[in-house]
Formats: sequence, structure tokens, C-alpha cells
Amino acid sequence: MRDWISFWDSDHSIYVNARHFDVHYRTIADMIVRHVPSPDAVVLDFGCGEALHADRVAAACQRLILVDAATKVRTGLAARFSGNPTIEIRAPAELADLADRSIDLVVMHSVAQYLTSAEFSALLVLFRRLLRPGGLLLIGDVIPPQVSAFADAIALLNYGAANGFLLAAIRGLLRTAVSDYTKLRSRIGVTLYTEAEMLQRLEAAGFTATRAKANVGPNPARMTFLARSG
Repeated sequence: MRDWISFWDSDHSIYVNARHFDVHYRTIADMIVRHVPSPDAVVLDFGCGEALHADRVAAACQRLILVDAATKVRTGLAARFSGNPTIEIRAPAELADLADRSIDLVVMHSVAQYLTSAEFSALLVLFRRLLRPGGLLLIGDVIPPQVSAFADAIALLNYGAANGFLLAAIRGLLRTAVSDYTKLRSRIGVTLYTEAEMLQRLEAAGFTATRAKANVGPNPARMTFLARSG
């Protein structure tokens, strides 16, 4: 396993069962819907993963652009949403074709930790170009330095207990302990940000940013940021 893109393009077991898979993506989709500014909005979900419930977002906006670097993920998205004219699938390189100031909402959830500092900076420049004046960039699931893999495990167990897959979550954690995910996290690591560091990065890129009161997703120890373009 060479890198994080290779991992997400593989048959991984991050989602412990079908219930976890469904609940996770329903949670993210409903979060995105809450931030769609109008039915005429154009929404871009960068690093969207399998986006199982993207049709819920598509129903709330005019156009939904799903972007993922993993070829296998994009193929699955194209098959799943082939009958939905509101949804389009793109690779990251294809975003260069989008017009300046053409997006109302950009979501990047649980992605920042898998990017290098330089990659993250380049994306902020891209998002700043694409967002309309006053448009919103939502960056979710940012990991602060003090949050450990153990804290992530506890969050998963709590999420499983609340959503009916606790036993599967326990089994999933045991699988993850010897998985490619753990090996990659040990070998190449993940990128961590303090609240101050993330706000500084966003403001340096031309955004007016705040930390949201609560993180999106199952881990309350992680952070979500809301940034407005000028």
C-alpha cells in the first residue's frame, strides 16, 4: 500500500458493516444539506468517498459535483448515480475546467488529515478561485494533535452503540489494528492541526473562518471549520 489514495482505492474495511456504511454517509449528507444556501446552489464535495446518500444533497441543490481521487470510488459513484442528472463525478484534476466563482458550497470532510501541508495549501487556492463571493467552504473532521487513535476507537464504539452496530464496531477495531490503514498511519502518518493553525491557514488563503460549535460526524474530539470567501 503506497499511499492514502491507494488505500481508499482498495477493498478496505474502515466501515465495519453495512449499517455503519449507511449511517455514516447519511450523517454526512444531512450535514451538507443543512449548509446548502438555496435550491439553485452548486455544491462541490471534495474527497467525497462512496457518498452513499448523495442523492439527498442533490435533491436540495441545482448541481452536485462529487470529486474523489480514487478511480474505483469514482467508478462506483458513476454507477450508483447514473440516473441522476443533478450529480456529476469528477477527478481532482478535472476541477481546473470549472469556471471561477461558480460554486456556492465546497465541502471537504475527513480529507485534510490525508493531505500534506503543500497539498492542502494548493486546494485552498483552488477553492478560493471556485467559490462565489460569500460562498462557504466547510472543512470537517480535522484532527487536533491531542486526539489519539485510542480516542478515535472510543468514538467509533460510541457511534456504534448509538446506531445499532456496537458488536460490529468491536470486531472492526480488531481488524483495523492489523490492517493497511494502521500500517499506513504508522508509516506515513496523518496531518494534524490545532484550531489556531487551521484558522491561520484559512485566513492566509483569503477566507474569513471560524470553528463550528460541533464537529460533523461521529468523533466530537475532531473539529469542523466554516470559511467564507471574500
